[in-house]
Amino acid sequence: MDYAGVVLLEILYMIAFLVLTSAGLAVVFGMMRVINLAHGEFVMLGGYTTIACAKAGINVYLAMLVFSPLVVGIVGLIVERLIIRFLYGRMIDTMLATWGLSLLLVGIVTLIFGNTAVSIPSPIPGYQLGTYQMGGYNLFIILVAVLLVLAMWSVLRFTRAGLIARGAMQGPEVAAALGYNPRTVYMVTFTIGAALSGLAGGVLAPLTGLLPSSGGLYIAKSFITVITGGAAVISGTLSASVLFGAINQVVSFASTPVIGEIAMLALAIVLLRLMPQGITGRFFRNGT
Repeated sequence: MDYAGVVLLEILYMIAFLVLTSAGLAVVFGMMRVINLAHGEFVMLGGYTTIACAKAGINVYLAMLVFSPLVVGIVGLIVERLIIRFLYGRMIDTMLATWGLSLLLVGIVTLIFGNTAVSIPSPIPGYQLGTYQMGGYNLFIILVAVLLVLAMWSVLRFTRAGLIARGAMQGPEVAAALGYNPRTVYMVTFTIGAALSGLAGGVLAPLTGLLPSSGGLYIAKSFITVITGGAAVISGTLSASVLFGAINQVVSFASTPVIGEIAMLALAIVLLRLMPQGITGRFFRNGT
């Protein structure tokens, strides 16, 4: 019974991890069709912001929940104004530009923080589940992921800003005719997507040591999750995260973590072969 509880909690943690790391990319790609290859570096910047703030004496929760999304959101705003806004509708050019941006960000972080791993201790101690020692901070990550999904769903579904954003993405000409500048909506949406990436990096920072190359650890899983989930931002990210989180942890417990990663990739290939438009392209028709 204790072992089943451990497996369940680890599955929930992996689902939460995928939701957090994929949310920013889901907003940018799902709503704007912009492939941001610097997404992993945005997550990495969020982690470094949390670590820098914590070492400067700022409360770690304030650092990860406020400063990390704020700093990365500002970086995203600058990137959108200087680069992305000239490349809307040019997918290949956007991929090349954001790939170059990712290399630039890695170089800047290496110059500032060096090429050695940095970390901060987990602010929440572990706990005992039967004979097993569990990480208490994992529960906090699950809670943040749940609150994030609820907040995103509420904003997109029930607020005027969410309605304007969805309308501008689906019909920019109609939005412009109603007095809303689609370019401004794109700018705000990209900034929010970057801020969500920073939030993910900040929240995940206490788990592992960070390197300037850590962005590569996030981007692969994020892209698999978002592409397989399909166009719907909330339901796509959540459905793919549940499937991949479950298969990854179940196979990892049955064999090794490496085999769990392979199983997740194999499932993504099968799902995309059966559902080229993603899970939500087959089962969901709305924008959330």
